[in-house]
Amino acid sequence: MFSFIIHVFVSLFAVTNPIGNVPLFLALTEGYQAEERTALARKAAILSFLILIAFLIFGEFIFRLFAINIHALRIAGGIFIFGIAYNLLNAKQSHVQSLHKNEHRESKEKEDISVTPLSIPIISGPGTIATVMSLSAGSRSLIHFGGMIVGIAAVLLLTFAAFHYSTIIAKRLGQTEMNVITRLMGLILAVVAVGMIGTGLKGMFPVLAG
Repeated sequence: MFSFIIHVFVSLFAVTNPIGNVPLFLALTEGYQAEERTALARKAAILSFLILIAFLIFGEFIFRLFAINIHALRIAGGIFIFGIAYNLLNAKQSHVQSLHKNEHRESKEKEDISVTPLSIPIISGPGTIATVMSLSAGSRSLIHFGGMIVGIAAVLLLTFAAFHYSTIIAKRLGQTEMNVITRLMGLILAVVAVGMIGTGLKGMFPVLAG
């Protein structure tokens, strides 16, 4: 149980990359008071939790509705997440976890940015959702479900903390340190992605497991 929670935590922490998103959070909340930043970060974390739990609960229904093969999902999710990992290894923002120029400009014009872009796509973007659905695929155990919830909650709590203390983190860590952390997250995420692909391939082609 504990090892599974750690696996969920590490996988989600790597794909959400809270420390790496601190500069983006500060850019989006430029001119905001500390209390406003805290309120936005708290709301974004809660909304992200609800989004991810919704996919966790209704993931099985989504599989059946669209006739999605669990092993194929693991392979597709692994490839998708590996793409994010590759960008992180090069200290680049992934396109699915970052904002386009127009989105960035529009987000600055909105008063409440907790839903978009903080919750989607920065925190609970496609990569995070794919990771949750892949990790939860094929198991209905209450222990498994509880482990997923604990892992998700722990990552989002740290994400909130990173955003809450974003000004302090930005002062203590320079761009070089940010890049090192980002590359480390990319390496961890790449390992997780390869594991997901391997598990999916063994499921689709049992001969590989022998």
